[in-house]
Amino acid sequence: MQTTERPQKGYKGMAMEGMIARWYARIRRSGSQIEEWKKQAAHLTSGLPDGAAVLEVAPGPGYFAIEMARPGRLHVTGLDISHTFVAIARENARQAGISVDFRQGNASSMPFAEGSFDLIICQAAFKNFSQPDKAINEMYRVLRKGGVAIIQDMWKEASNETIRAEVHGMQLGSVNAFMTERALKTLRRRAYTREQFNRLATESAFGGGEIETSGLGIEVRMKKP
Repeated sequence: MQTTERPQKGYKGMAMEGMIARWYARIRRSGSQIEEWKKQAAHLTSGLPDGAAVLEVAPGPGYFAIEMARPGRLHVTGLDISHTFVAIARENARQAGISVDFRQGNASSMPFAEGSFDLIICQAAFKNFSQPDKAINEMYRVLRKGGVAIIQDMWKEASNETIRAEVHGMQLGSVNAFMTERALKTLRRRAYTREQFNRLATESAFGGGEIETSGLGIEVRMKKP
């Protein structure tokens, strides 16, 4: 009897669909988070020329992608494996009156042509990818020459105190704060060390990258020659 190999799912752990995705969308717009995304969007895209193409991998509810697109000078696309997140992100963009092309798809097999983007950003999601090496190589493939891929995520060495301070800044109610802190501590088990990220970048098509750590997070910048 012939057996077929089951395709590997594109994420680790529970699927971010339905009720859990809607809960996440609510807590990620609380406190000063939207203002922080506005600042990050301006900082990360400031060097891009008008008309540049930007891809956010795993944008979730789409808040950051919307802020990058808000000035109206960039073409912004978001790719998420969650059908619920894509629907939420599209509705958030519609309500904001902002044009963002949100699509459903797997970071390990992106539905884009080679050399489609000038900048790729992946925030708080890379640790959940089941095929991180393929995801990085896909980033390389869809980047234009001279383009940069930026991965920002939780750091494996993030302390409990840093996580607690991050949750406090979200200004959540007591129940949501407890659930969020617990979730972050669980997700930390999947997070990468600096050495692991360095190995992933070095063994990828990029051949290496620049890595910085600060508090809760780690940032990896990889440039396509």
